[in-house]
Amino acid sequence: MKEFIHGLPKAELHLHIEGTLEPELMFTLAQRNAVKLPFSSVEEVRQAYQFGNLQDFLDIYYAGAAVLQNEQDFYDLTWAYLSKAHSQNVRHTEIFFDPQTHTSRGIPIKTVISGIHRALADAETQFGLTSRLILCFLRHLSAEEAMHTLEEALPYKEWIVGVGLDSSEKGHPPTKFTAVFQRARDEGWLVVAHAGEEGPAEYVWQALDVLKVKRIDHGVRSTDDPRLIERLAREGIALTVCPLSNIKLRVFDRMEDHNLKEMLAQGVRVTINSDDPAYFGGYMDENFTSAQQSLGLSKAQLGQICRNAFEASFISAPRRAQLIAELDEYLAKNAE
Repeated sequence: MKEFIHGLPKAELHLHIEGTLEPELMFTLAQRNAVKLPFSSVEEVRQAYQFGNLQDFLDIYYAGAAVLQNEQDFYDLTWAYLSKAHSQNVRHTEIFFDPQTHTSRGIPIKTVISGIHRALADAETQFGLTSRLILCFLRHLSAEEAMHTLEEALPYKEWIVGVGLDSSEKGHPPTKFTAVFQRARDEGWLVVAHAGEEGPAEYVWQALDVLKVKRIDHGVRSTDDPRLIERLAREGIALTVCPLSNIKLRVFDRMEDHNLKEMLAQGVRVTINSDDPAYFGGYMDENFTSAQQSLGLSKAQLGQICRNAFEASFISAPRRAQLIAELDEYLAKNAE
C-alpha cells in the first residue's frame, strides 16, 4: 500500500511554505544571514516540535521564519519543498504564504513574492509540477492590517491566484475579515479560509456565507453540525484536511479517531494535505500513509481523495483533465 500511495498522482491544496522550513535549512539560513536562533542544534529544534495546541506551534513557527531575509532565502525554501513534493509524485500544488510574518520584520513583500514565484516557475519547467500561490492574512492581526497587505500585493496580482485566512482561529471569526475578502473578490481573486480546525462549525458557515470561500481549509469540526455536512456534500465544497497536523496539534488524540473517512462516506469532497510538514512529521506520502493505515482506507478511497483534490484545485480545465486522466490510468493499472 505504501508503494501504491507513493505512485498516486497527487495535488496538494493546503501547504504553508513557511511551514516547510526543515531544521537543517533553518540553520543554513541562520548562518548565512547571521541570525541567532534560540536552539543550539538541529536535534534541539526537532525536540521542540512537540505542541500542546495551535498556539504552541505558531510561537516556534514565527521564530523560525526570522531566518528568511532575502529573495534567495525564499527561493531556497520554496525549491526545497517543491523538490520534496516532486519526489512524492505531487503533480500540482497550491501554496500559502504569509507576507505579514515577513513585512512585520521589515522584509519587503516584493522580496517574499519574487523568491517564491521564481522557484514555482523553475519547478514547472524542470519537473512539470504546476502550482498556484495563495496569499494568507494572519487572523490574529487586525482587518485593517490585512487590507494594507492586500493593497501591497496588488502589483504582483498576476502571480497570485487567491487569498486565504490562517493563524490563531479561536476568537478570530471569519466575519472579522468581511471587507477585505470582498475587496479580494472584487480584484478577481479566488478566496479560501481556515475554519473549523480549533474553531467551531459556525466558523465554517461564516466562511461560506460571509466570506464566500471556494474551499474550506481543515473543516474537521463540520461533523459537529449534520446540516453543515449535508451542505458541504450537496454543494461539492472541498475540505483541505491535514491528518498529521490534526494529531500533532491535538485536534484529535489519535489518527484512529480522525473523521476523514466518515466525511468521505458522507459524500464530502475531502482531500489530504500536509499543512506544515517540517513541523508535523510528514509530507504528502506520510499523511496519506498514516491516514490509510489508521482508518483502513481502500485504494478506491485513496483514489477518490486524489480526484477530489484535482477537481477542487484552481487550475485550468485542460490541466485538470490531464491530471485526472493520469490518475485514472494509474488506478486502472493498480486496481485491487
